[in-house]
Amino acid sequence: MRLCSRMSFGTAGLRAPMGAGFNRINDLTIIQSTQGLYSYLSRCFADFSSRGVVVGFDTRGQEESGCSSERFAKLTAAVMLSRDVPVHLFSTFVPTPYVPYAVKKLGAAAGVMITASHNAKEDNGYKVYWCNGAQISSPHDKEILRSIEEQLEPWSASCWEEELVHSSSLRTDPLSQINCCYMDELTSLCYHRDLNRSCPLKFVHSSFHGVGHVFVQQAFLTFGLAPPIPVPEQKDPDPNFSSVRCPNPEEGESVLELSLLLAEKENARIVLATDPDADRLAVAEKSDGCGWKVFTGNELAALLGWWMFFNWKEAHPDPADSQKVYMLATTVSSKILQTFARIEGFHFEETLPGFKWIGNRINELSKTGNEVIFAFEESIGFLCGGLVPEKDGVSAAAVVAEMAAYLHTKNLSLSQQLLNIYQTYGLHLSKTSYVVCNDPPIIQKIFSRIRNFDGEGSYPKTCGGVQIVHVRDVTTGYDSSQPDLRSVLPVTRSSHMITFTLQNAVVATLRTSGTEPKIKCYTEYCTAPGEGEVSRLEEELKKITAALLDDFLEPERNNLIRRCV
Repeated sequence: MRLCSRMSFGTAGLRAPMGAGFNRINDLTIIQSTQGLYSYLSRCFADFSSRGVVVGFDTRGQEESGCSSERFAKLTAAVMLSRDVPVHLFSTFVPTPYVPYAVKKLGAAAGVMITASHNAKEDNGYKVYWCNGAQISSPHDKEILRSIEEQLEPWSASCWEEELVHSSSLRTDPLSQINCCYMDELTSLCYHRDLNRSCPLKFVHSSFHGVGHVFVQQAFLTFGLAPPIPVPEQKDPDPNFSSVRCPNPEEGESVLELSLLLAEKENARIVLATDPDADRLAVAEKSDGCGWKVFTGNELAALLGWWMFFNWKEAHPDPADSQKVYMLATTVSSKILQTFARIEGFHFEETLPGFKWIGNRINELSKTGNEVIFAFEESIGFLCGGLVPEKDGVSAAAVVAEMAAYLHTKNLSLSQQLLNIYQTYGLHLSKTSYVVCNDPPIIQKIFSRIRNFDGEGSYPKTCGGVQIVHVRDVTTGYDSSQPDLRSVLPVTRSSHMITFTLQNAVVATLRTSGTEPKIKCYTEYCTAPGEGEVSRLEEELKKITAALLDDFLEPERNNLIRRCV
């Protein structure tokens, strides 16, 4: 298992458990990956030796193996320095979006972030950014893997010397410059500074034992907001993530327990939680009755999308200006932005899952003078404005806080504004779930069965008793809704993703995760404004989601682990 296969680039770079073996993250595989990256960048950039690379890291570590993100970052730097390539290595842990931001700001050829984001504590990762600040996509990922396989033997003893980062004149620390520039540019997303200064709302923030605490505090101050109250047990780095069941704020109330308790104690209405590398953001709000409303990624996107366009429109009253405005979302995310775009007259596009697709599309659109003012993926990944072509929990936290402060002056909560959005643009109800499968052949078997459900080459005809009217299979390139039966989205044979459109207008998708051993399930119900009763639609959506999981994935028969909420 450990020695007979190698890691490959998924939706977020290389990601695997730390430990011995060629398909694990360890000193050797980090050195091999960096040698391959060096080799490929040398071929792509004639000025590589002057542009250099940016390297950042999070707070992960494993005492028993001696593995840590900081050590891996130093080894990455050592390989580059051993070949006389300048390295901008951050001197301490930083949020993931700081690396692509630094790549663009410093004109580097590429960037590497050592992180496994919100994965389990055993994991780590190697995330690569191209010179445009976006995560690498095809053909770069395949070419880098090929280069890695050609450079498996460490070049010299220097590659193992992490101390090289302290002695080499080619190593610089970009922390102060990048942090200063980032916070300065962050002001472009602040629209109501005077109002923020007098905001009576209190916020609680958890950084989930990761990097976010210091940076979110600074972002609030940049917006003229009082800093959020940190969750004391979770504000400092802890590679064991001791106080949470899992370090993923997307799991909702079950992992936000300490944050909600502190908010109750401090009489704070809003809880913000960044994941360990601070590229994602979860938000909860105190309900008027009792308890808390934890927003889904799709609900937060509805609020943030409305807010970004509302403020953009204030500054650009001429409707013709909206012809150059775009919002983006991944195809498994809510269609709420598509509805905004249709009604408000700007553009919307969807991409394959993974922010690398969004980041690269942002760069393509900017070349033709277009502006992406908001982009998101349903797994609580948001990008407000054009600061960096990557999801960013730090800027999103400050933007959400300002939006809440503004709505408070109108006697509105975030939840009430979400209902206002649904009244104007129609209900967009969604559900997401997943099962865990640690056996790749079982995943293959499950999707093969779906593709041959009613005989060879025949997909399921119904789901939860409702007729399926269209099927799109991005893995094979099939789309029954297109005249030529070909998917408009690019074919991705390295993962599975099948989308069903049902007769009752529910859109349901099953896909394999690019970062974890999961099969994910997404369903959404969209209605016209004023149509449909929420409780009935929610019940129907629940039924479809259950059928998708039970009938198509057969968790018990296939020994899949259901999500525990």
